[in-house]
Amino acid sequence: MKRQHKTFTAPEVTVEFKFTDEQIMIRDTAEAFVSEVSTSAAVRSAMLEPAGYDKDLWRQISADMFWQALPIPEALGGLGLGYVELAATLEQTGRFLLCSPLMATAALAVPAIRLAASEEQQAHYLGRILEGQVATLAHVGIQTHGSHINMQAKITDQGVCLNGLSRHVLNGQSADFFIIAAEETFASGELGVSLWFVDSNTQDLSVKVLPTMDQTRRLAELQCDNLVLSPEQRLGGVAQCQAQLLSSILDLAAIAVSAEQVGGAQQSLDISVAYIKERVQFGRTIASYQAIKHKCADMMLKAESARSGLYYAACIADEFLAGVCDAETLAEAASISKAYSSEAFFFNAGCGIQLHGGVGITSEYDIQLYFKRAKALESFLGNASEHRERLAKQLLDSEVLL
Repeated sequence: MKRQHKTFTAPEVTVEFKFTDEQIMIRDTAEAFVSEVSTSAAVRSAMLEPAGYDKDLWRQISADMFWQALPIPEALGGLGLGYVELAATLEQTGRFLLCSPLMATAALAVPAIRLAASEEQQAHYLGRILEGQVATLAHVGIQTHGSHINMQAKITDQGVCLNGLSRHVLNGQSADFFIIAAEETFASGELGVSLWFVDSNTQDLSVKVLPTMDQTRRLAELQCDNLVLSPEQRLGGVAQCQAQLLSSILDLAAIAVSAEQVGGAQQSLDISVAYIKERVQFGRTIASYQAIKHKCADMMLKAESARSGLYYAACIADEFLAGVCDAETLAEAASISKAYSSEAFFFNAGCGIQLHGGVGITSEYDIQLYFKRAKALESFLGNASEHRERLAKQLLDSEVLL
């Protein structure tokens, strides 16, 4: 087969990004609110809650701050804002390790509903989210954290039934309803991927909390045993292929996760700098040592580089949702952002523990909580190596000649 080569002339591109006054207000409001309600003591208290978060605080967030409505169109009752505003908010929730189902609801469930659901389904299920209900996406099987689906939709005498297991479901133990990805055994390949609405109190659905290293965020495992589905529970049309949609939903979610990682990377630097300014060794603060300054400069560079990738990806996400760019462009931006952010957060949290010395890993200091969150988010929705491999595949497959 003859291979086709495409030739492009590199355009002169000027990239300029600056927050608008409204975006600055949203970011500053989020920072002020989260810094007040998600203190070290509040985070540690929420970690002990059965749901993994303070339900009164979630009611306050969903009713007063209305953050779950950020990416929901105004026509459906939301705030009609974009991914830049969502990223600016999640960066602050990540900075202060806010324990809440905001990520699961606004960054996993809402994009799935917006991209895959019918108009009637959007009005109904987004309405439930606007009322403060918790929703999440179940899309991962038992074998890997990647795109493998271990849930199957089968045709039986009773109709279509779900059977199988979904793991690593964010806030699965407290969700009011799920969006579950399944492979259809009566179809083949990617054409058989479908998404289904399932309420948490449904019979034949069991939810099990998984032990996690990062106790500020809960994951669960869903088990479906001949769970009978109605046609109205399927997102979108009956014959609609949702494999590509699921990929785009996960890309949008990866950008949101990157926002939390950037916030965590920044705060790992900030609390470490605060510590080294107080710690005295050999008659002077350790912040005065050149080697310590170099380490902090490296941490700042990591955080700023990841932030640049994040807001580029957030702008691309807005363009994708507006129909200006395609899914491939979104995937490229999401992988760039997730790769940089995963490395930045883990690097900064690890350096933070070093800068704290022997006490850094003890429970009294918050830097160990950031380290655990960094390690958990590093692999959630793909680690840096996986995203760089996907980028490399995109570049090689495109065969672009400049």
